[in-house]
Amino acid sequence: MKRILVAGACSYLGRAFARYMNQWPEAYRVDRVRTSDGSWREKDFSGYDVVYCVAGIAHIKETPENAHLYQEVNCDLAAALAEKSKAAGVRQFLYLSSMSVYGLTTGVITPETRPSPNTAYGRSKLAAEERLAALADGTFTVAILRPPMVYGKDCKGNFQTVLKLVKKLPFFPLCENARSMLYVDHLSAFVKLLVDWELGGLFFPQNRDYVQTSHMASLMADALGKPLRLSRLAGLGVRVLCPLVPMARKAFGSLVYRDTEAFDFCYCETPFDETIRRSV
Repeated sequence: MKRILVAGACSYLGRAFARYMNQWPEAYRVDRVRTSDGSWREKDFSGYDVVYCVAGIAHIKETPENAHLYQEVNCDLAAALAEKSKAAGVRQFLYLSSMSVYGLTTGVITPETRPSPNTAYGRSKLAAEERLAALADGTFTVAILRPPMVYGKDCKGNFQTVLKLVKKLPFFPLCENARSMLYVDHLSAFVKLLVDWELGGLFFPQNRDYVQTSHMASLMADALGKPLRLSRLAGLGVRVLCPLVPMARKAFGSLVYRDTEAFDFCYCETPFDETIRRSV
């Protein structure tokens, strides 16, 4: 049996991972520890094979007043957790970073694309990656994941923004775009692969196929049993707004990973339309 400790007990992704791994109670034991109250400092990490760090700050509006929190939580806390893990004899440390380290809202990201974060969130994630990579050695494996937008039932972020529009509007902009996205259970399945094979390095999990926002909206409407008309005129308006409005670029611009896949998408166990049905 492998023992896995999830740092970030109350996080959406931490809870989702624990639920996913409950399918194999004879092979894995997943415990969770809170980080927000400092109780992780009293936790004994010895005996764990893996620590999976999903603790962090995201989905809040950045201000000059809260910028320091990103560094403290997303970077300093992650580094302290890794140092404690290594000292306790944990063999593998997994860190959930983000596509945000590239600082892009549109474009194509390949293994050769250099990170250039332009937000406190992205900068803190990249700083954490660098500190964690420095800890890796022959006895301590570090795996860093840079997923695109993760979605699932009751998730936060842009997925919910699109879902709210689908629920409210009788029509939706028809736009030709492509986005890398990742269903929450596909992320958990990807992490299981890293644990099973004790892998380290830099990874870019994503769904098998790119997502067109208009198509996703149609699937949402179908799952809700709600009629929805796709409007080319509204799509034209969105194309005008995209260069001017960041939120429009995030929803309707194209941003994808290319040539980054490590496992031939074997972790993508659920068809895309079914992932949307489960998520609305």
